[in-house]
Amino acid sequence: MSSSRHDHPLPPPRVEEVSDGVYAYVQPDGSWWINNTGFLVGPRGVISVDSCSTERRTLAYREAIRSVTDRPVTTLVNTHHHGDHTFGNSAFPEATIVGHEKTREAILAEGIPSYLGMAWTEVEWGDLEACPPFLTYTDRVTVHAGDLRCEVRHIGVPAHTTNDSIVWIPERRLLFSGDLLFNGGTPFVMMGSVRGALRALDEIQALGAETIVPGHGAVCGPEVIDRVRGYLRFVWETAERGRAAGLSPLEAARGTDLGEYGALLDPERIVGNLHRAYAELDGLPPGEPIDLVTAVLEMIDYNGGRPLTCLA
Repeated sequence: MSSSRHDHPLPPPRVEEVSDGVYAYVQPDGSWWINNTGFLVGPRGVISVDSCSTERRTLAYREAIRSVTDRPVTTLVNTHHHGDHTFGNSAFPEATIVGHEKTREAILAEGIPSYLGMAWTEVEWGDLEACPPFLTYTDRVTVHAGDLRCEVRHIGVPAHTTNDSIVWIPERRLLFSGDLLFNGGTPFVMMGSVRGALRALDEIQALGAETIVPGHGAVCGPEVIDRVRGYLRFVWETAERGRAAGLSPLEAARGTDLGEYGALLDPERIVGNLHRAYAELDGLPPGEPIDLVTAVLEMIDYNGGRPLTCLA
């Protein structure tokens, strides 16, 4: 099994104006460590939603912002702590970095992890420095791009991680979802919660978003919510069957036909997701630590013993 399907070079990142003065920065193909960001141009400066995983990709993102406006980046909002959304924070020294208090805690605890060169194919990460948010919130905070109100909300439950936030622009019915939503890639909840992620999707759906910038994959509409929900339910049902049969998460994954989900990028995430689902079925509270090293090694095993494909 292959962790990604690439038979040609990746297309370059692109800037899409998704609403007046609001832009998505989409990085194909959205597989491991290739995330989306976005930015809002206000009269006095730019608000960025997330940074990128490598120095090169983040500097290219900065240039993309400059191609739209010469206004400074005054604010950088992190949707969660994962490095594909935060490793590039240090490339914005002029910005106030905003994030949930648990996002700050996780970045301070993890720094730039040493496992980057162990699990994935070789990547030129560049000169990275862990740079956590220094303006934090517990529930939500509002930022404004001129008169445009942007609500940064902690989702309230462990889901993709323990510290997921969304950026909701109610006047435009526009949502930056972070990694609570993947479009074309396999959803990943190994560090969060299957049940919590399903609850988070209900909260997101209730917003009534018309345009969604997912954490990975093309800009889309609310139809992506049901696709992610279907996959997470599939994970939970697979875990229930596997656990009842006495199978390990890896054994359950190997014995499961992914069906329609087999076409998603990075299908080996089924193993990590099952580790989380098994932990929850065993009574571990959502978001509590599990053995991530074993889960990652078993994703590699599921991938034929090859490192996971990363083209960042």
